[in-house]
Amino acid sequence: MTSAPRIHGGPDALGVPLYDFSTNSNSCGPCPQAMAAVQAANATRYPDASYTAVREQLAAFHGVDSWRVVLAGSASEFIFRMTAWTVQQGGRSVWLPQHAYGDYAHAARSWGLQVASTPETADLVWVCDPSSPLGQTFDAWPLHKGQRVCDCAYAPLRLEGTSRATASQQDCLWQMFSPNKALGLTGVRAAYAIAPLNGQQAAQQLEALAPSWPVGAHGVAMLLAWVEADTQAWLQQSLQTLRAWKLRQVGLLQAMHWHVEPSVTPFFCARPALEIDAPTLCAELRAQGIKLRDTTSFDLPGYLRLGVLPPHAQDALLAALHRPPMAGVRHA
Repeated sequence: MTSAPRIHGGPDALGVPLYDFSTNSNSCGPCPQAMAAVQAANATRYPDASYTAVREQLAAFHGVDSWRVVLAGSASEFIFRMTAWTVQQGGRSVWLPQHAYGDYAHAARSWGLQVASTPETADLVWVCDPSSPLGQTFDAWPLHKGQRVCDCAYAPLRLEGTSRATASQQDCLWQMFSPNKALGLTGVRAAYAIAPLNGQQAAQQLEALAPSWPVGAHGVAMLLAWVEADTQAWLQQSLQTLRAWKLRQVGLLQAMHWHVEPSVTPFFCARPALEIDAPTLCAELRAQGIKLRDTTSFDLPGYLRLGVLPPHAQDALLAALHRPPMAGVRHA
């Protein structure tokens, strides 16, 4: 049995793009403090198999009991583990946002879960707040029944507003975090989830489904750096920079009559004014060293997702878009 190839942003068969708009990584990164910690990690030794210090410090950072911290090799690894656990518990259905990270659906298909029409009827519910690819705030709280997981990967990168989930609603959710995006260190794989208040047994069962040492020495170093005050100060400073860069990037595209969807993150979706075969346009730009993310796989055809990059990268994109001819573009 074969499955459809998974589509992601970032480096590809052509290598690392010169200007990579295709990922949601913090383009102010890497965070110097986190990078130094990762580089200093001792890869000659196993991490503590129980991850005692990591759990305690993450728990203190979030103000929760340490049993609520479940470590994961990555957000994607936790998605698959949570899906497997749901099936193990007798779950048969999943609810997915219309536009969402493909691994939610891929894991569901792999484990034979049926897609429910509403979250109220699903055994497993995935939301992402802020969302990807649109970078918008989720506003359908509360959700009922089943295991509810909020992917909080982009919460630390929120440029405006706050989550609309109340504290009591958050205590009923699984909250999944992958700090590598906010730190500009997406090559370091490590993540964690905060279990709901009533989820101690579920947390133990999910721990039992994990392999030994799901997080390596470099991931441990990143997670420990993540909770440090100087790392968080760097992150807040980077958000100020990203707000200014985003304003400029959106303005450049709107000046070309692109329609830009609103977002609260340093990434957004946009539809060019010209009729575009998005995959062809992306391929042509990729050949010029510029990578954008076609959102067809997110069930959003005709749009492109763009991470916010520094002004010199924005200028390179603008120059490439003005460079005729482009076979993927037809004048309306």
